[in-house]
Amino acid sequence: MGVEPQQSSHAYKNLPPLAGVAAMEDAMRAGLSVEQCVARLKRYHYAFKRLHQSFTARITAEPIYELKTAFSLHAWLCAEHVQAMRDRIAEMREPPLGLDVVPDESLEILFDEILAAPTTEELALGLYDVALPALKGALLRHIDETNPLADHPTVRLCRLAIIEIDDMLAFGSRAVSSLANAEPQATAAWVALLNNLLANGGGLDGASTREDRSVARKYSAKPYVYDPVPRRDERFVDPYNRGVNPEALLYDESMPTEAKVLMMFFKRLREIDVPEMMASIITQTPGKPWGYYREMSRQLWDEARHAMMGEVGFISLGVDWTKIPITWTWSLNLNTQLGPMERHGVLYFIEQGLMPRTGKRYEWEVGVASGDALAGLFQDYDWADEVLHAAIGRTWYVKEFASAKEAIAYGDECWSKVVSDFHELKERGLTEHRNWWPEVYAQACKHWGVEPDERVLNYDVTYANTRADLKEISASG
Repeated sequence: MGVEPQQSSHAYKNLPPLAGVAAMEDAMRAGLSVEQCVARLKRYHYAFKRLHQSFTARITAEPIYELKTAFSLHAWLCAEHVQAMRDRIAEMREPPLGLDVVPDESLEILFDEILAAPTTEELALGLYDVALPALKGALLRHIDETNPLADHPTVRLCRLAIIEIDDMLAFGSRAVSSLANAEPQATAAWVALLNNLLANGGGLDGASTREDRSVARKYSAKPYVYDPVPRRDERFVDPYNRGVNPEALLYDESMPTEAKVLMMFFKRLREIDVPEMMASIITQTPGKPWGYYREMSRQLWDEARHAMMGEVGFISLGVDWTKIPITWTWSLNLNTQLGPMERHGVLYFIEQGLMPRTGKRYEWEVGVASGDALAGLFQDYDWADEVLHAAIGRTWYVKEFASAKEAIAYGDECWSKVVSDFHELKERGLTEHRNWWPEVYAQACKHWGVEPDERVLNYDVTYANTRADLKEISASG
């Protein structure tokens, strides 16, 4: 006869046993072996890695602003969980880790299909209705089936990951509902295809009975090709407009701080072109250590946050940002005229220009001096972020050169190679370079309850002859 397990742990004064991580009876149950745990962890790692790939690769060409920014966040969250899974696997007698090995062909096809989905609706369904719910289910199952004491470090990772997956799913559920334009029959067929692939792989964790459902590649029959051309939704008007130079006003000592805050909100919102460009660097730079993708993804998300800070800033001042030309010429030109290393060079060169007193510190000082608490706060965090970004650049970009000076010079040289002819854009009928500033300034003055300053109202400096760093350019450069 078996012996009935003793349920009491003789805890002192009835304190919770086992550091509170598990009840005694749960800790006494058999669970996953180290080998079984690692096999599942490798599949979670693969799923997060492929989700990161899909979110990142689709940022640039995704026209809808809210999805562009959400993909930026979700890519970074996935990158963080990739790193966490890698670290845990490395702790569990697994040299070499074998993390570049595809754990299951059906999973590979599943994520290939999602990455190659031709429409926003199908992409959102694949990400938020199939892949992320399947990953959450696998993590919940891991918690339920493993020994909560022996495997507590993995249980912790799973619980933390589930929290952020739930955040992604909360956004994704609303997004899918809002975007539901496809025929129900076509939607059902697409979701069924993806679920069949999961079934063939024994579920995302491989722990279910494998099925043999007939599934042929659909969108991934031809290898996915990254689209580097940025796209925007219909709220982004006149995207080639270079008729207002915000830097020239910002650094004009005679201009009032309130007007400078307004220009800083424009500069922040305009930063949506940085995720569009950085996504191209990440996607088109294979073979780097995972730390590269993780830190670059963090910077990409920061830049999306900065854009949303500008959005919030305009709304706080009663300014309709959809009437302002939020340009895409920077990301468009860099993505289509330069290689990924050259783009990174331009990015680092610009970051270095933000570090001196005339850069981010100056913008923070302007925000504080203006009396606009939101502007001061946003610039405070924007400055802190840019210090981090400069450090990321030193870690992953500068080390490719003999010296920091050479790295900076290369970035300047690459930026000078970009052709963005102010006058040609007008001649081609792409924009009139309309001066939108007076309307925006007048809206803000109405919110402030003041009469517009005529000198500020008449500000009319363009990008015809200068870059954003105020360096003069040729007519064709």
